[in-house]
Amino acid sequence: MRPLLLGVLGCSLVLSVHAMYSASDDVVELTPSNFNKEVIQSDSLWLVEFYAPWCGHCRNLTPDWKKAATALKGIVKVGAVDADQHKSLGSQYGVRGFPTIKVFGADKNKPEEYQGGRSSQAIVDGAMNTLRTMVKDRMSGKSGGSSYNRQQSGGGGGSGSQKDVVELTDDNFDKMVLDGDDVWLVEFFAPWCGHCKNLEPEWAAAATAVKEQTKGKIRLGAVDATVHQGVSSRYGIRGFPTIKIFRKGEEPEDYQGGRSRGDIIERALDLFSENAPAPEVVEILSDDVLKTTCEESQLCIIGVLPHILDTGAAGRNGYVEVMKKMADKYKKKMWGWLWTEAGAQMDLEASLGIGGFGYPAMAAINTRKMKFALLKGSFSETGIHEFLRELSVGRGSTATLGGGNMPKIHTVEAWDGKDGQLPVEEDYDLSDIDLDEDFEKDEL
Repeated sequence: MRPLLLGVLGCSLVLSVHAMYSASDDVVELTPSNFNKEVIQSDSLWLVEFYAPWCGHCRNLTPDWKKAATALKGIVKVGAVDADQHKSLGSQYGVRGFPTIKVFGADKNKPEEYQGGRSSQAIVDGAMNTLRTMVKDRMSGKSGGSSYNRQQSGGGGGSGSQKDVVELTDDNFDKMVLDGDDVWLVEFFAPWCGHCKNLEPEWAAAATAVKEQTKGKIRLGAVDATVHQGVSSRYGIRGFPTIKIFRKGEEPEDYQGGRSRGDIIERALDLFSENAPAPEVVEILSDDVLKTTCEESQLCIIGVLPHILDTGAAGRNGYVEVMKKMADKYKKKMWGWLWTEAGAQMDLEASLGIGGFGYPAMAAINTRKMKFALLKGSFSETGIHEFLRELSVGRGSTATLGGGNMPKIHTVEAWDGKDGQLPVEEDYDLSDIDLDEDFEKDEL
């Protein structure tokens, strides 16, 4: 009886973790099989939460998300994706932490990240503000429908993502694909092929997402194999659609993944990670350096290293090397990596609560949400890995950046790579001072 009781208890615990939303809730459960039909092809405004069942922040959000869904019922659609189970959907929309909330408005191919509060009232207020904006845009004649629908029906308004698929021919294939440095996913198709027509919107949407997320380093192209038979026969194309992966200097590889946009994006991001160099670890020399590095990244990892007089060049290089190794380990995240010397950016240290002791220190900053988290463990590969892994899965504790704004960044000179030098003390000539006379005046 005891094993049976434990088994039932274990099952109930598993169910309680995974059943964050149920059919009785007003939150629509979204999966790869229904996402396109429910969200992308809809004219409604959608708020979609990407969550993981084990994520503490996600569980804290659940009651407010349900309450907001009930309040917005019939006005704004509210959905949820278990991105731990449906990783392809999460990667398709660049989800790197939990919970992430995306707003799918007029242009469903370009959702925006929700930046508001996490209470039910804040979620409802944010949704209504976005809805009012959509209505005003429609009244003024701007597009209000799904660009996906227009693309599927052949209208001109939805070709925004289609343009990111590069048209490859017998004439330009070698120059663009074989001679270039980028990695290519190339679809060989036939205009009459039904499977090719089904793939077309997925390929186009994936092309846009991959272009944005890899900054153009992974490209998607298409060859009409019925017209450009030279390049098609060279690679032994026998059926349609056939997808091949091309890397410079290597034999092409057959694409073996799924045919949804999520599957294609996931494979492209894996290719990007395999081929991308590690991000540079940059010294904070000015406000421009911070903005350039952080504004285009979801997270900015900042190391505050001890003063050069405390560590010397060898010690500092050791800390920077640890950061470089971690930047390489997490390069798929496309985070920004920065460092500064203790005392060089006191306003930044104060806003992070580092201020004056405990070096080396590290903070991860989300400049869009003005949130940060501090490294609590050791400044080592193991300690930093644990810190970043917790943040990646939504478990790390965060705080609001001091003042709710980025602090002032001072312009400083770059480290010259050498050991520090103590300041030279100035020699004073005391020969003109009559010390005895001064002492006599002070006698009691």
